[in-house]
Amino acid sequence: MKIATFNINSINARLPLLMQWLKKNEPDVLLLQEIKTQYNDFPFFEINAVGYNACLVGQKGYNGVAVLSKNKIDVCHEKLPGFSADEARYLEVKIGEISVASVYMPNGNPVGSANYEKKLRFMDAFYAHVKKMKMQNDKIVLGGDFNVILSAQDVYNPDAFMQDALFQSAVKKRLKAVEYLGFYDAYRVLNPAMSGYTYWDYGTVAFHNDFGLRIDYLMCSPLMIEKLKTCVPDKSLRAEQKPSDHTALVATFEI
Repeated sequence: MKIATFNINSINARLPLLMQWLKKNEPDVLLLQEIKTQYNDFPFFEINAVGYNACLVGQKGYNGVAVLSKNKIDVCHEKLPGFSADEARYLEVKIGEISVASVYMPNGNPVGSANYEKKLRFMDAFYAHVKKMKMQNDKIVLGGDFNVILSAQDVYNPDAFMQDALFQSAVKKRLKAVEYLGFYDAYRVLNPAMSGYTYWDYGTVAFHNDFGLRIDYLMCSPLMIEKLKTCVPDKSLRAEQKPSDHTALVATFEI
């Protein structure tokens, strides 16, 4: 089974790239963030035509999350329980026996602002919810753009991000707390010594020089991590014409 996550930065702007990637890679499940569209403008026809069901929580011009699957999708939550802001940042579904969530955490910059406080509130609500979620199912994959630089290994220049919301100790501690619940960072489990960047700022300099960040994650419950075979960022997406500033993180499981 192949599960991937990808901050697409506007699904309609990058639809040809998405179609090409789906046909080539054929993931069983794809989690999308920043689709930046409402329900009526979502490209259901094109996605259905290449063999995928789709569900989404949309928002005009901003945010937005979706789940694509070759199999039936049962929607569980269309917003994060406990987070009151009216923003399309969380979609939780069940595909067969597996609970899957597409997550787009707030950026939070600048530190000390209302945006930063919103980021912390979201992460607190996320922790509380996935703690309950883990008690209800033992097959879980939480994926998406978490907007967290978890360690110095996950950024090309740690010193340049010391004041950035993504690299604050309060933010890192909150994501670590999710790990302490028993969720595993799929990429780090298999690749403890590699950078694994999933984001490069726009412009040729950042990507060409690999000035990246690892801020997209697939967090797995123990039963899913036991089945994990591979987990890699697909940098080919970022090298295409008119790419997202992120690339897909792709995991395969022996299921």
